[in-house]
Amino acid sequence: MKTMPIMAALAVALLFGSNLSAGAVERLTGPQLQKLFEGNTVTGRYSGNNLPFSEHHGIDGRATGHNRNVPNTDACWITVPDGVCYYYGPPESRRTYCFDVDLSGNLYVLRSRPSGRINGIATIEPGDPHKFAQSSKPWTCDGMISQAPAKGPAMSRRQLAAR
Repeated sequence: MKTMPIMAALAVALLFGSNLSAGAVERLTGPQLQKLFEGNTVTGRYSGNNLPFSEHHGIDGRATGHNRNVPNTDACWITVPDGVCYYYGPPESRRTYCFDVDLSGNLYVLRSRPSGRINGIATIEPGDPHKFAQSSKPWTCDGMISQAPAKGPAMSRRQLAAR
């Protein structure tokens, strides 16, 4: 993980460098993110505090792993037509975060919505190399997502597709 600060600095340099070519950064769509994230682990660092995150994106909609070294206990993810959203916490105190995702080389730049501020820099690890899904207590995302603020299609479509 010692390389993440270097990777983050490189990503920022690529994004803001004066000799950045017009085609160097690609904004990814929801279907592209679904294909890239589902079944894989998104690992990176937050831009403001350099703290780590690493989440396995399960086909069932669960985001197992950790944020800022705090284990996820009820996190869910879903793609929307032009980004990805995450939901954390019980309905009465739900936290929802949605992102645009840019690809620059092999780095993924997560931009907060609607501000466009860079929230984090990440890479994608194939599968679940840290065994987050195996080591997490089970939870379901249907009820959690259905009670989240309306920000795109309901999570239940993923659950139905998985059956």
